[in-house]
Amino acid sequence: MIRAVLFDLDGTLLDRRQSLESFIGDQYSRYAAHFTEIEKNEYCTRFVQLDNNGYTWKDKVYAILLKEYNITTLTVEQLLHDYVTEFTNHCIPFPNMHELLQQLQNQNIAIGIITNGFTEFQMNNLRALLLHTYTNTILVSEAEGIKKPHPAIFERALKQLNVQAEECIYVGDHPENDVMGAEKAGMTAVWKKDSFWKDFEHSRTVRDLLEILSFV
Repeated sequence: MIRAVLFDLDGTLLDRRQSLESFIGDQYSRYAAHFTEIEKNEYCTRFVQLDNNGYTWKDKVYAILLKEYNITTLTVEQLLHDYVTEFTNHCIPFPNMHELLQQLQNQNIAIGIITNGFTEFQMNNLRALLLHTYTNTILVSEAEGIKKPHPAIFERALKQLNVQAEECIYVGDHPENDVMGAEKAGMTAVWKKDSFWKDFEHSRTVRDLLEILSFV
């Protein structure tokens, strides 16, 4: 019997690609006076490329951008601060996220989140999506001092929810950090399909979040 569902955040509940594109377009407009030699579409496209689905931290992304476009009137620190403070205003959930979480709540299934990342940044994004109104536990790797795919962070979430591994489903988009990590901790893993991982396949795959209900 399933008593809990744990989720990853980025690429699973948060549509990070859409959120990032919304943010970077807005950032370009705010700093347009510094980007007179760069078309908006070019700047935004290059940013998304360098971001590498979130696996390159933004200090490196901005350092490359400033160097490539020879921008000397802005610093990495200025752009990074803007990202950290403004991204939360552009958080877009995947379709049916709220419907799924409401249905899980209605079935008295505990809900939790395990996400790698910086605590304040991730918590701001969680609050922007109103995820704190559904969750029974939230674990962010920086605060926990351990990150996925290490089994200890999954086990810590199980303990906080007071459920056994076999009573829990874990949903995430990253093949190693989420799917394999959860399975090593003894959970049933569901892969939220992401075309970024072209060569990965899994027996339990969803494209729409409501499909997760079929595993509960």
